[in-house]
Order: sequence, then structure tokens, then C-alpha cells
Amino acid sequence: QVESLYPRPGWVELDPEVLWSQFVGVIKEAVQAAGLHMRQIAGLGISTQRATFITWHKRTGKPFHNFISWQDLRSAELVNSWNKSLLLKVIHVIFTVLHFLTGNDRYLAPSFLTFSTQQTSMKLSWVFKNIREAEEAARKNNCCFGTVDTWLLYRLTKGSVYATDYSNASATGVFEPFTKCWNPALCNLLSIPMSIYPPVKDTSFNFGSADPEIFGVPIPIMAVVADQQSAMFGECCFHPGDVKLTMGTGGFWNVNTGEHLFASRRGLYPLIGWKIGEEVVYLTEGCMSDIGTAIRWAQDINLFTNVDETEKMARSIVDSQGVCFVPGFQISVNDPYLCASFMGLKPSTTRNHLVRAILESVAFRNKQLYDIIVKKVRLPLQTIRADGGVSNNSFVMQMTSDLINKKIEKPANADMSSLGAAFLAGLASGFWTDKEQLKKLRRIESVFEPQKDSEEYKPAMDIWLQAMKRSLHW
Repeated sequence: QVESLYPRPGWVELDPEVLWSQFVGVIKEAVQAAGLHMRQIAGLGISTQRATFITWHKRTGKPFHNFISWQDLRSAELVNSWNKSLLLKVIHVIFTVLHFLTGNDRYLAPSFLTFSTQQTSMKLSWVFKNIREAEEAARKNNCCFGTVDTWLLYRLTKGSVYATDYSNASATGVFEPFTKCWNPALCNLLSIPMSIYPPVKDTSFNFGSADPEIFGVPIPIMAVVADQQSAMFGECCFHPGDVKLTMGTGGFWNVNTGEHLFASRRGLYPLIGWKIGEEVVYLTEGCMSDIGTAIRWAQDINLFTNVDETEKMARSIVDSQGVCFVPGFQISVNDPYLCASFMGLKPSTTRNHLVRAILESVAFRNKQLYDIIVKKVRLPLQTIRADGGVSNNSFVMQMTSDLINKKIEKPANADMSSLGAAFLAGLASGFWTDKEQLKKLRRIESVFEPQKDSEEYKPAMDIWLQAMKRSLHW
């Protein structure tokens, strides 16, 4: 876990050199801990955080800035002004008419296009408005753009491989999943030069080999995949209707929609899950930020010592006594000014109430997103498979199961992103021949089934929804 940097309020960055050294260090440690030698490694699969990006000079390889995180809010003013602009309203009308006349779903997403601070597009626009060196290099065709995977590929191969995959590209918001190309219309709209983008390759694919100086031998790089799509693959959610819930730094609901790309007006976004040869699998996603982030923050201010205590603290009281926690997520309401807050504090409020309120907020937001998915995704949903660090918290898992009235499976290994990358690399290298072999490797640790009627939570959730409304447009 690379520590985030906060150079200004709302800005979230990662140091590219620290990220690189930790990446190499983790691989070496993992191989050593497994009692293996580097020459025994058949292939490397890379799963990375999505939508966090960097730009650098094509000739020198020198970055123009730190990685700008998906959580970064520096584009909030741009997002706000664009979402209120007359031009965006005109675009909505044009594409609504095109969708009505043609019935082609390709025109559906632009018909309700709104920008958010989590998308790469607006922050990239900010870069070319504010970092002169990047803008000058782009004019001379000397600027490279890359999400974390592209930067790692570039460094692993000493600059000889410059590429990304379909899963990472589709998560930037600058890549058109229907046409499977970088979106020239959007880039023109936001004054982003088209020359900066890397070629897009299959997810399970031989990208080349790591330079032998790095690990002592040239290890083939056999898969590159975005973390949420990788977790989906690791959970073996291979069929339409399969659902994956990741609760890590942020929270992500993903539904496999097969060969059909699906977009919704209410907070669900279309993504390419993976591309393997001729097979292209699409996902739809609803997400929330600040799950693990909020829990880490609570630990930093000494609400508890160890994250394992939170479940016991939450269960030690019958309810949160009307205390509500609103995480600082933006996706649900498209409001970059939403204020993270505690409400309903009383003289009798204890740490236990505060901790329970934080955990309840995760379950309530899960319920919101699940309801949107049920209403909007026209597919019968299968069993939900959860992963991520927060899935180890049985209070959150049980409350979520109660609220959505569905069974939730938790795997033995909560880190599905790394497993998905391993599966994809193994398929590309021939270690496994098909996905049926991967299904046999799944290990379920526990299953959470509904124990309470969701109506029992309604009063508490209604109060939480009120608190969320009061935190808007801060």
C-alpha cells in the first residue's frame, strides 16, 4: 500500500518512485516467501488501482507530476462548471434524439453524460491547463499518459513497452467502450491531445518481458488488469448476472452483463471487464468512495486501536443512538462538495456509537447501490461474492445481507485482485487451459444469509438518508 500524499486540501497524489520501488520490493518478497527463485516464475500478472494516472516525457521518461489519484478533488471546479454548462445540456438533447431515432445504446451514455471528480478526463484536462511542461510536450508529440499499469509496464521494460489493457482504459472515462477506442469527441471537448494515449491490448496477453536487470531474469508479463475487473475475474464471476462486491479503500458493486454494454442514468457505469482474444466481457458498476479510507481515518484519530475491534464495538450496543456518519463519496449524488460528517451526536455518544455509525454507513450505501442495480439491470442476479479488507468485518457483511435480503459469499482469500491477475496470467501462459479449471480453485470461507427483516433497519436508514442530504453542496 503506497502512502497517499496530500499537497493541498482535496489533492491526493502518489509518488511514482515510491510506487515503483514498493512494486518491485513486494514481488521479490513474495517470491522469496514462497521459497521460489525468480527463474521459476512462468509469468507476471499486474493488477493495479484504476483511474490514477501520470504523464511523462516520451524521450526522457521524466514525469511531469506525481500520480494523481482517483480520489483527488482538484478538478471539482471544472466538474461543477461543466455539469452546469449549456454545452453539456445541448449534448444531452442531441444524443437523446439520436437514441430515440436509432434505438442504438451507443447513444444512451452521452445522452446523460455528467462529469465527476473520480473520472480521469477532468483531471487530465486540469493537467494541460495548469502544467506548462506537459502541455508543451504534448504539442510536440512528446507527452505520454498512463494509468498505474502503463507506468509499471514502461518501467519494467525500460521504456520498450508502452501499452495498457481494455479494463484499465475503460475505467478512465476517456475510452469509448462501444467502439473500443480513445474518445476523440470527448478529448476535443476538454482540449486533451489525442497523441498522449497508449495502445490498448488484451487483458490476458504477452506484453513482453521485464528487463533482466530488475529481477535477475527476464520474466514475461502475461496479464495487465484493473483491480475491480481483476477481483471480478478472481471471484470467477464469468457469467451474465454474476455479482461482485468489493469493499476496500472504496466500495464497488459489479455485475457481469456478458456481451451487452449497459449504462444507466442513476449512477451505474459501463466498463469492459476483460478482453481475451475474441471474448469481450462487459460489466456495469456502482461505486462509493471512502470505505477503507474512513475506517483508517477513525483509527488514526484513536476511535479504536486495531481494525479487528470494530466489529465487537459495533455489536456491544443495540444501535448507534441516532448517530449517523456520512462518508465523503461523490458518485451517488455527483456532488464534489459533499461533506463527510457525523450527525446526531449527544452527551451520551461513545466511541462505540461512532464506530457503529461508520460501519452502518457502509451497509446503508450497499443497500442503495444494490437497489439501483435490481431496478436498472435487466438480468437475473446470481449469488453475491464479496471481497476486500472490509469484507472481513462480519458486522458489515451481516447487515448488508439483511438489508438486501440476499446471500453473500466471502472467499477464504479476501484479496481477489491479485488472484484475478494470477488467473489471467496463468491462462495466457498456458498454466491453465480454460475458466472451468479456475472455478474448481474457488474457496468459500463463509456465507452470510439474511437473519433480520430489512424493515427493522428502515428508521435508522431514513435518518441516515436525511443526514446525507444535509451534507450536500457544503
